[in-house]
Amino acid sequence: MDQAKTTARDTVKSRMGEISDWTRTIWDYGETAWREYKSCAFYVDLLRREGFEVEEGSAGMPTAFCATWSNGEGPTIGGYAEYDGIPGNCQAAEPVKKPRPGLGPHAGGHTDPHSALGTGALGGFLAAKAAMEKHDIKGTLKFFGEPAEKVRASKPIHAAAGYYDDLDAAISFHPFYMAPLCNTVRWDTHCGVGYGVIYEFTCDEPETWMAAGEGSPIPASHAAARAPGATDALNMMYTSAKALREHVMAPGQSWSMNETIISHGQATADNIPAQIAQIQYFIRISEVKDAEHVIRGLDHFAENAARMNHCSWRRHWVAKSRPGLPNHTISAATYANLETVGAPVWGDEAKGFARAIQSELGLEPMDEPFLKMTTELKDPKIAEAEMREILPPSQRHFTSDDYTEYCWHAPTVRLYIGRPALEAPAGYAYPAWTMNAMGGYAACIDPMVEVAAQVVAMTALDFLTDADLLETAQAEFRERTGGGVGGDKYLAPLCDYEPPLNFRWPEYVTTARGEDWVIPTMPG
Repeated sequence: MDQAKTTARDTVKSRMGEISDWTRTIWDYGETAWREYKSCAFYVDLLRREGFEVEEGSAGMPTAFCATWSNGEGPTIGGYAEYDGIPGNCQAAEPVKKPRPGLGPHAGGHTDPHSALGTGALGGFLAAKAAMEKHDIKGTLKFFGEPAEKVRASKPIHAAAGYYDDLDAAISFHPFYMAPLCNTVRWDTHCGVGYGVIYEFTCDEPETWMAAGEGSPIPASHAAARAPGATDALNMMYTSAKALREHVMAPGQSWSMNETIISHGQATADNIPAQIAQIQYFIRISEVKDAEHVIRGLDHFAENAARMNHCSWRRHWVAKSRPGLPNHTISAATYANLETVGAPVWGDEAKGFARAIQSELGLEPMDEPFLKMTTELKDPKIAEAEMREILPPSQRHFTSDDYTEYCWHAPTVRLYIGRPALEAPAGYAYPAWTMNAMGGYAACIDPMVEVAAQVVAMTALDFLTDADLLETAQAEFRERTGGGVGGDKYLAPLCDYEPPLNFRWPEYVTTARGEDWVIPTMPG
């Protein structure tokens, strides 16, 4: 076993030049939810060249995939890449605030960064594959392409379609993003529920607005009062949800509800109301019953906004992700591997880049510019205790991420590795572009990717080769679910909708001017 892990770690080290290039490639693409065409194609081509059988468009999602490689009968280990960025975060890999070449600041970009999340996980799976081949370790590696994580979209769909049903264990890696979850694993308090929903208002019969008694032979007369229409309904929905939020869910737990306007208008300057408008809400909350309660409140707002503004309304689902489920066995094994590898170490080039950012912002460059926590391990039980200090005792889950879908199909670990983050003078907060820039600069981001890949590979090998460890993890899974999949404490997939592909998701477009973002690069 030690020899197999050594092979895996050596494979990661020897391939870091390639893995670094892959990371930067995905980072440069900067594609966003449901529109990650180049990123998905890159992974599919790479995995096929590495010997995996790849199903493109898995579960009806054009930018998803399911890749499988087997070395004979044995356990099946699952993992995944995410590769969606966020609109409005277009940043060059430079120590100054500027967009990537040829684009404006409103284009997509990687923040977490998913570019490194995906290649760190993939590097680990390829290293595990190399060890399996060299040491004749039996088993199967199943690696997924998970688009649209920022709207918690693909994993509930994959889960409901049965793609995780044959997994014996699963590994979820994410770059550190929130203290104290840095260079550690989640223990008891996993991520909570994520519900995404779009409300659509349509004004289909504007001519019937207050038509009786007008006396006009033309219902849509330019001089007549027009129906309020979809834009007004959307505005009323927006303000109602803001004003009445506290009357939907009482204080007492950490939760959030954010909104964004997807589309509106479809009318000219004529006396015609807007025909269609859509607003998206995303709810992060601990329990499914609470998410359902918030949706009932939003439905109430939508119904009344529609009635006031002569519209009809529909609700479209984007995501229904389940809360997480702990598994101490796989988590402890993963953390033991992290202890062997150690936290990321940033060299002189990375520190020079960080100091250049500090100088650009008018700060005194620091000898040690990176947060100390990014270079230290954090015992998961201590991290758990620190996280619980800010939560009500009754709250079981905190924040949201749809890795939680894997938790209900197999023992799953949530691994966090420190990403480059800057020490700040007292009272100072760095602008977001600084972390985005470091995510695209190899010397800054590669140490995290390398550590993650080694730990992922070693953990996969643990569960491929140690039958007792795997059985202990699965016994814990059965106990927590009341009998495994379908048990009396099991939560079945919530997805009962088709992939929400055809909305106006932000994306890059190709015109006679070349490739551009939906918000033009230059004014005029």
